[in-house]
Amino acid sequence: MTDIPKQIEMWLKSADEDFSVAGHLIENGKFRHGLFFLHLALEKVIKAHYCKNQNKVPPKIHNLVRLSRLAGIETDIERQDMLATLNRFCLEGRYPEGLSIIPDKNEALHYLQIAGEVFKWLKRQL
Repeated sequence: MTDIPKQIEMWLKSADEDFSVAGHLIENGKFRHGLFFLHLALEKVIKAHYCKNQNKVPPKIHNLVRLSRLAGIETDIERQDMLATLNRFCLEGRYPEGLSIIPDKNEALHYLQIAGEVFKWLKRQL
């Protein structure tokens, strides 16, 4: 039997680490990698919600909007739009040949800031 509280703790600890790494990478000009880790941090905090709300291990999917719905997280349209926007960085981080334009530092910092707000909001909901 899966220890759900331990799963939640693991997802949250890993999410915090990934969010920190995302900030460092973006600050140091590694935008594609930083945005990938930003997506990963949000994915993991949403998976912690999934564990809590569904009382089981989350599916191995990466779409933030789909995961948030499966986890039973009710978000406003602005947060849903942010999750949808960040989905592209998961794919582009894994498959860089599909990356059309790498965001510049200002754009990456903007994503970091607004994703940080969503990240904090998700953590407060747990």
